[in-house]
Amino acid sequence: MTPAQHRSKWPVWLCWLAMVLDGFDLVVLGTVIPTLIKTQDLGFDAVGATYAATISLVGVGIGALFIAPLSDRFGRRRLLVACVLWFSIFTIAVVFAPNVAVFGIFRLLAGLGLGACLPAALAYMNDYAPAGTAGKSTTRTMTGYHVGAVATAFLAILVVPDWRIMFVVGGLAGFALVPFLWFKLPETLPAVTVDVGAGSGAAGTTGKAVEEPAPTTPAARASFRDLARKPYPLVALAIAVASFMGLLLVYGLNTWLPQLMAAAGYTVSTGLVLLLVLNVGAVVGLVVAGILADKHGTKKIVLLWFGLSAVLLAILSVKIQSELLLNAAVFVTGVFVFSSQVLVYAWVSQLFPARLRATALGFAAGVGRFGAIMGPAVTGTLVAAGIAYPWGFYVFAAAAVIAVVALVTVPHAIAPAPGRETVVGQSPNQP
Repeated sequence: MTPAQHRSKWPVWLCWLAMVLDGFDLVVLGTVIPTLIKTQDLGFDAVGATYAATISLVGVGIGALFIAPLSDRFGRRRLLVACVLWFSIFTIAVVFAPNVAVFGIFRLLAGLGLGACLPAALAYMNDYAPAGTAGKSTTRTMTGYHVGAVATAFLAILVVPDWRIMFVVGGLAGFALVPFLWFKLPETLPAVTVDVGAGSGAAGTTGKAVEEPAPTTPAARASFRDLARKPYPLVALAIAVASFMGLLLVYGLNTWLPQLMAAAGYTVSTGLVLLLVLNVGAVVGLVVAGILADKHGTKKIVLLWFGLSAVLLAILSVKIQSELLLNAAVFVTGVFVFSSQVLVYAWVSQLFPARLRATALGFAAGVGRFGAIMGPAVTGTLVAAGIAYPWGFYVFAAAAVIAVVALVTVPHAIAPAPGRETVVGQSPNQP
């Protein structure tokens, strides 16, 4: 019996559920902003909404950049437990915010915890996955991200304008997950059979299959300084640009799509339904993208996905009268836009060795979160100026084109630096 057959399903499901929380956070502001602006509850207006969206993403970016890499030093499990608990506390706290300023501070603090969850969970799953399945492992884990977004959009349809219920449900869901993470998520992953060679995945490099233990020496400890050493700097830069643009699209659309559609003349309820449809498309896109990436190579698929995203986002700048066609267009856009960003994470998992995996993912996600800040901020500025439709979609299409240009420069795989062996599928978090 192979090591893969001995693996518990708990890590798969628990990392997936952690992504569900991230999906909640992705769209929750988008579902409540139209109501907050309309009712001016807590003093919200377009400027206040932009502030809240921006500062919460600042917290997520800081968490991804500076907290997520700690999982390469101290272990994925402990970091995930602490971060989910922290996120849950401050998500519940949002309910008691007396004004826009405090609302934003609580969102900032919640984001610090949540920002580390995504790279830590993806690093864990890529440690855990059999060699050659990085695309599917990443995209399937990230379906939780958009299942959470779909569930949140559906909940909003049921409970908005009572926006506080949204944050109560999100916080309680996090509290419910914590004990399962603590008791069921193993800290040390089993040894797996891996390819010891330059890179991994379907791009086609091969190496010697060996049974490898996780690194245990201090030399295995990673930091951002490793990304500045050959052969990584230019690759890290290109990935960072693509991640920045990808998350600009993800958060810009999920935060402001209902308001963009309202500016185009659609009703608020139509905007919420479209937000749900967008994220249903994302789930389908993730499953398809992961299979194709492992079969044909991640680079080919991520370039195709970003290119099609640019075309589809430009098409949404044209008002569609038919409700059926509008939903179809938004669904197909969701298929390509969101899985484009996740394919970037999958590629990072393949390009960088196991000892750098969470650090590289944290760097990509952290820099990307500044794109996540830029997306809602730019779109919010367009909303405040009264020109969000159609210019918001033009901005999104341009971001997808820039991502394509950046990723063209990235090789299919990276040859390891002299004296360092690329070992894929390991846990770098042994104590």
